[in-house]
Amino acid sequence: MAKHSSVSTNKPPIDTADLRAKLTELLNTPFLNVLTQEEMPIGNFQWGVYAFYDYDGEPIYVGQTNEKVRTRIRRHLTNQRTDAVAMSVLDPFEVYEIEVYPLPQFEGRKAKDKEAKAALDGLERAVYESAIAKSKFGAILNEKNPPEVASSIALEDIPSFRGCIVSSRVFELRNHPDFRIARRALIISRLAQVISERKVQNGLRRVLLTQAKRLAWLSEQRFIAMGGEVAVPEEAND
Repeated sequence: MAKHSSVSTNKPPIDTADLRAKLTELLNTPFLNVLTQEEMPIGNFQWGVYAFYDYDGEPIYVGQTNEKVRTRIRRHLTNQRTDAVAMSVLDPFEVYEIEVYPLPQFEGRKAKDKEAKAALDGLERAVYESAIAKSKFGAILNEKNPPEVASSIALEDIPSFRGCIVSSRVFELRNHPDFRIARRALIISRLAQVISERKVQNGLRRVLLTQAKRLAWLSEQRFIAMGGEVAVPEEAND
C-alpha cells in the first residue's frame, strides 16, 4: 500500500518553485549595455531602478538598487527579508510583471559615489512619478517618497526591460479574483495589525489606505461581474 504524506517533502509548493524559476529566467534575460554594446543579463546590472506591476497591469511598487538588480529583486520576492515584505507593505503574490531601468554608465562605482547616487535618485523619482500617473488610484504601495531631485529625468531616454514572472500554471492558481480578494484582505489585516502594535510613520498608514482602495475596487469589479445588484436575491417571506 502506497504511503501518502505531505509532511516530509523537501520540495517547495508548486507556485513557489515556479515563481523562483520564472524570476531567474527574467533576471537572466540578455539586455544591451549601451556603453559596451554587449549584452549582459538584466539582473547583473549594479545600478538601477525597478517597478512591480500586479495582475491588472497596475503599478504597485518602485525601488532602487546599487548592489545589483538581481540581488535586490530576489530579496523582495523570494526570501522575505526586506522591510516592505516583513511589514506587509508589499505582497510578493501580487507581483505579475517587473520593469527594470538599468544605469550601465555606473557599473563598478562604489555605493557612496555621489554622481551615481544622484542619477539613481533622479531615475527613481521619475519612475515613481510615472507609476503614480499611471495608477488608477493615484498611489502605489511605497511607504516612503523617493528623494527630491534637482533635475528631472526623461524616462523615454532610459532603455528599460519589462517581463512577466508568472507562468500560465501559476496564473491559473493566483489570478482568480476571489483568491486575490482574499489574499489582499489578508495583507491588509496583517498591515493593520503592525500599525496597531507599533509606533509607525504616516507613510505606512498611506499604504494601508491605498491597499483598502485596491481591495474595494477589486471587490466592486467582482461584484459587478457576477451580476451586481440584479443578482442579489430577495429575502423570502415567511
